[in-house]
Amino acid sequence: MEGNGAELPLSGVTVVSLEQAIAAPLASRHLADWGARVIKIERPGPGDFCRDYDHVMNGMSSQFVWTNRSKESLAIDIKSEAGRKVLDALLPRADVFIQNLAPGAAERLGLDAVALLRKYPGIIACDVSGYGSGGPYSDKKAYDLLVQCEAGVLAVNGTEAEPAKVGLSVVDIATGMYILNGVLMALYRRERTGKGTAFQASLFDSITDWMSYPAFYTRSTGRPLPRTGARHATIAPYGPFRVGDGSTIFFGIQNDREWRALCRIVLGDEGLADDPSFRTNPLRMQNRDALQVHIEQRFASLTGEEVLRLLDAASIANAHLNSVEAFLAHEQLHARSRVQTVGSPCGPVMSFLPALTIPGLTPRMDPVPDVGQHNDAILAELGLTKGS
Repeated sequence: MEGNGAELPLSGVTVVSLEQAIAAPLASRHLADWGARVIKIERPGPGDFCRDYDHVMNGMSSQFVWTNRSKESLAIDIKSEAGRKVLDALLPRADVFIQNLAPGAAERLGLDAVALLRKYPGIIACDVSGYGSGGPYSDKKAYDLLVQCEAGVLAVNGTEAEPAKVGLSVVDIATGMYILNGVLMALYRRERTGKGTAFQASLFDSITDWMSYPAFYTRSTGRPLPRTGARHATIAPYGPFRVGDGSTIFFGIQNDREWRALCRIVLGDEGLADDPSFRTNPLRMQNRDALQVHIEQRFASLTGEEVLRLLDAASIANAHLNSVEAFLAHEQLHARSRVQTVGSPCGPVMSFLPALTIPGLTPRMDPVPDVGQHNDAILAELGLTKGS
């Protein structure tokens, strides 16, 4: 382990993760960031199929690099006698076991969380699935976009004319964070009681929680939350506005104080705040198009930077409409040294620091492993050899 791993909060925690794709690997990478030893079990040969999603990072997949730094790769066939012998030698040493095998596979192999907890009372074991256990979808295969479809995410994302998926793997990311949450809760519980925990996380349940606001809105109003493109669905003004220099800026009004400051400082029209068409948010939503025209007429003689300075002066939250290229060059990223590099089998690749900042601690930013890179070392540690 590189860096100051001995000082990190999860130093001494061993995670064995039978993982592929995004959700489970993202969760275990978060654990690795803060000191856990993560042994990633992969298929011999190709390994995690996420390795081949693309080859844009010196021949490596961008998604694999994102979710797999700071891990050890153990390539074994868990269905073979030799591979199962290795896994059985490894499991008693594991504090945490995560698996996201295909529906039913873990149970057939005796690797589901409940079975492992019976065998190892101190282990923290997590089953990751698409739709959870029980119910008609429990055996259905699931990927991020497909679960977005089933959970209505596309119904609330996009324009009035056409739904759209979220451009990020939001279902996988949500699930990874709930897995992480469960592991950390279980580690805390074990510190207090000595007891392990078996728990389940699913893609569908995770995004269900994230869909609460549009679901509650729809149930309460009897109508779907409208798709509004880049504009907020229930708050106005909140979204994109064209400016005289051809640029687009974003700002959002959250309360009456901000609305009045917008009218007085930014628009130069204090009386607009009490206009009968606009004085409350429900009224502004009803007359959103007229308000958009009024604001953009005021902005027509200004540049984007001039408008943003006025919004800052009025203490109104605002943003540039950045491309990904502009985000990569963002002054806030670089002023705080958030962009780093990590090693990989294909040389140095870019990576972002973990989202948490803990004063005095530097998170691990160790290499992305090659398939089976750590087989010899792990087998030797277990007192096994390739032929045993």
